[in-house]
Amino acid sequence: MSKILVFCEHHNGQLKRSSQELLQFAKSNSSDVIALIFGKEAKSIAAQTAYHGATTALTVSDEAYVSYNPELYTQAIQEAYAKTQATVLLASASATGKDLFPKAAARLNAGIVSDATSLEINGASVVAKKPLFAGKCFANHAFSNASLQIVLMRPNQLPVAAPDTSKTITIEELSVTKIDLKVLLKEIVKGTSEKLDLTEANIVVSGGRGLKEAANFKYLDELAQVLGATVGASRAVVDAGWVPHSMQVGQTGKTVAPTLYIAVGISGAIQHLAGMTGSKVIVAINTDANAPIFQKSTYGIVGDFADILPKLTEEFKRALHK
Repeated sequence: MSKILVFCEHHNGQLKRSSQELLQFAKSNSSDVIALIFGKEAKSIAAQTAYHGATTALTVSDEAYVSYNPELYTQAIQEAYAKTQATVLLASASATGKDLFPKAAARLNAGIVSDATSLEINGASVVAKKPLFAGKCFANHAFSNASLQIVLMRPNQLPVAAPDTSKTITIEELSVTKIDLKVLLKEIVKGTSEKLDLTEANIVVSGGRGLKEAANFKYLDELAQVLGATVGASRAVVDAGWVPHSMQVGQTGKTVAPTLYIAVGISGAIQHLAGMTGSKVIVAINTDANAPIFQKSTYGIVGDFADILPKLTEEFKRALHK
């Protein structure tokens, strides 16, 4: 059976849902699941990893690892692998994961698949499925002669069961060799939004050029507040300067797979569809009955958003607060 190392991400003292998914999946496939955690909160996060299936936690809580640095993190991953001799390493296909693990894979001479949407582990054999050509087809990737197999999973692809808070864990601090850095971090500028990241959101409400002007995103904000959703956008409105790029869903933005995706005033260009077709339920609202988005939708409403969204918001408010 595989020994699985899981790179765990956290935010504001909480283990991210994407890491919960990976830990629970790892636990269902191995009795030896090791959580790798960075930052000053690493030890408190380690307890949370136990609730989701980790049997051991390696923490790196040195002050130098409080903020992400690819050189330092790569060195730590290399030493974590040397210590554990894991056969599989799982991480989220987040901005951090996509930046970090190609470097780590090269350093470790490991195989890597990024943006996987499903994964099978049978003993030492790993097969990862990922979309190609903007989601038009899928390919299964197997590893050949790789001592370490790295898979970066898209968030919201795996189920998450209720945590088992009775579980405890063995925690070990990993002492990482000091290295000379080529790049020094001078300053961290935090984003203005405290909302849940699009890739982690369970519900996403996105707007496109059909909203007519930036001010009409207020309709989406009101609906999102009622649903506990995160607001996204198409590339067209980002390019128009209505909203920041951090809100963009699509091939050149973020890939999301929420339980519910509501697309308002979005026609459904292939580049946008590539970023959201993994959604479980898709609701499209558009004045054009022939918009391509309706072909991918679970439910469709043809009409003016200014008429529909206030009514929809009130109905959700009434239903959710009964």
